[in-house]
Amino acid sequence: MKKIAMLIIAMAMTFTAQAQYTYQYKQTPFHADKYYIGASLSGLDLNYSGSEDLKLGAQCEAGYFVFDNFALLGMAGYNSNGKAPDAFNLGAGARYYIEQNGLFLGARVNYVHANKNFNDVQPGVELGYAFFLSRTVTLEPSLYYNQSFKSHSDYSNLGIRLGLSIYLND
Repeated sequence: MKKIAMLIIAMAMTFTAQAQYTYQYKQTPFHADKYYIGASLSGLDLNYSGSEDLKLGAQCEAGYFVFDNFALLGMAGYNSNGKAPDAFNLGAGARYYIEQNGLFLGARVNYVHANKNFNDVQPGVELGYAFFLSRTVTLEPSLYYNQSFKSHSDYSNLGIRLGLSIYLND
């Protein structure tokens, strides 16, 4: 009898927790007139580029949702490379969240400056997911690719980025 009672209590707790999760986290913040700020780390020796051994990068992003599920972004970053000189980048992009489930597609263009003689414009794409830690804070792992048109694309890179983002009301 105790086992049956505990089973019923456990099932009730599970349904209650699911209902709370659905209410609290399914109402996503990807609506028009919201702001987005984020910071991310990239590389962590998990990317590939023909000219580099180890790459570690940090990036800041800020954006604004002009429509539901669609944000325009501005970004700045710093990359420390193994063989190549350290690089600074500035960029702009857009991000689209698919059906408010957290999956997003991104497109961006970065201006990269390294040393005194290396400048490059790199278009890129990104695929990621926003895991909600709270109603407005997300952990965002993503896979990205930046295409370089310099030196037979030795500076193009494919990597993994891990970000932490906050969604703010207008």
